[in-house]
Amino acid sequence: MGEELEAREAVRDAYQAHYRRLVAALYALTGDHAEAQDLVQEAYARALARPRQFLDVADPEAWLRTVAMNLARTRWRRRRLFDTLVRSGRVARPVESVPGVDPNRVALVAALQQLSQATRETIVLHHLADMSVHEVADALGVPVGTVKARLSRGRAMLATLLSDGEREPETPRRRVEAPEVQQQEVRDAP
Repeated sequence: MGEELEAREAVRDAYQAHYRRLVAALYALTGDHAEAQDLVQEAYARALARPRQFLDVADPEAWLRTVAMNLARTRWRRRRLFDTLVRSGRVARPVESVPGVDPNRVALVAALQQLSQATRETIVLHHLADMSVHEVADALGVPVGTVKARLSRGRAMLATLLSDGEREPETPRRRVEAPEVQQQEVRDAP
């Protein structure tokens, strides 16, 4: 069991030492950063599948690079074969399982980038990660009231940023004084 642990530690050390350089090399090879990361991660997964054999490798970086490049070549060959089969009509191109870039998603990401980091984190955790207000407060280490205030401000800012001029006129607002609290905007009831 000690040798197994030592072997896993060797893979971990190789990951810390070589990962970025390997991704850069595979990115240059594939032209796709996400695919380069995927290929390098697969190479490390193969090293972890047989960690004892990885200990016997003289140059871990070269071994990992070779595995990742072989994986890239295999993917390239499969893609080329698939494209040939599609062009010849022997195989129908499958319907995309992942939708293309949605303009609404692009607009949302751009709008989120304009929010402060604290507000953006709160909005993302609550609305996109589907965490409750209390879970967000615990995760960020802030009071629940702070989370609620950030959510309120964030939603208002996103509404402004994402509006396309076709929104209905807003309900008039009036100022309400709260004891020991800054002024808040409250919508009049219709």
